[in-house]
Amino acid sequence: MAHSRATERSVLSGDQLELVDKTHHPAIYDVDAKALRDLQKQIRAEKGKVRTLVRQRQRELRGKGDVRGGSFPGNTEQPLKRKQALSAALKRVNRELVRQRALEARTSNVDAARRALAARRSAFFVNPASADRTAGKGMQPIPSTRRRSIIPGSQVGSVSQATKVAQARKDNR
Repeated sequence: MAHSRATERSVLSGDQLELVDKTHHPAIYDVDAKALRDLQKQIRAEKGKVRTLVRQRQRELRGKGDVRGGSFPGNTEQPLKRKQALSAALKRVNRELVRQRALEARTSNVDAARRALAARRSAFFVNPASADRTAGKGMQPIPSTRRRSIIPGSQVGSVSQATKVAQARKDNR
């Protein structure tokens, strides 16, 4: 479920809110890949802390674990919404990283295609060799000595038909 920015502001603490604000629409496009990976690590660490708090709260509610309220920070209400907000921020960062990688791959493919096209076009315009004093005829084509393998249409099937006719004659004897 998507959370609004107002919900994020009400649920997250100050430093968590700074991290999450960097992942929203206009700000995330200004961040380079290395900074995004650092941001990804920080959000994952914060999400891990909140996930631990959520699990502990769930254990307390079920009566399985001890109540541990003294060591937690003062902002412990709605930990599940906080975890969801951090998860959404992490998804935004991951999508942006994938988008940047795809953009880099696309630009490198375009550059490679342009280089290949330039090489192909330059192959058509070969500079002639300089005229020497002993100019000859150059390389001459050598005709192929292989047998021609194209069979005319009138001969296709004649061998098998001759075999059938010979077998029929033999059977009628």
